[in-house]
Amino acid sequence: MKVILNQEVRGVGAPGDIVDVSAGYGRNYLLPRNLARLATPGAVRQAEGIRARRVAREIADLEQARSIAGHLEALKVTIPAKAGKEGRLFGSITTPQVADAVERTGGTSIDRRRIHLDAPIKSIGTHRLTIRLHPEVEATVNVEVVPG
Repeated sequence: MKVILNQEVRGVGAPGDIVDVSAGYGRNYLLPRNLARLATPGAVRQAEGIRARRVAREIADLEQARSIAGHLEALKVTIPAKAGKEGRLFGSITTPQVADAVERTGGTSIDRRRIHLDAPIKSIGTHRLTIRLHPEVEATVNVEVVPG
């Protein structure tokens, strides 16, 4: 099944890309979540225009993403959370909380879907996480969770 991506889908492609996916993946995941649309002849012509504009825009975005990545890596992000005596959190730290903390600390506004946690943050201490700013640029941020 050929589809045109509306948004970046990790491991599949970027907006405007025409990709061939299995029928079940397209029908049950990509199309209902509006991540892609069917690749009709008219939509293919429209996607080519979107892709050409994206390529021109990415050149400037790449430099901006690199400067933002340098700024984010220098930040010291602190998140207060309720914790027990042994340092275990009551609940866990989620990506929206991390995005808010980065913005409060002086970083830029970041979409929570661009933040990648290897495992949920469930303890006090310093944790490393990755923020994907651009398909070629990722920033590694240290987040310190403190009792609060």
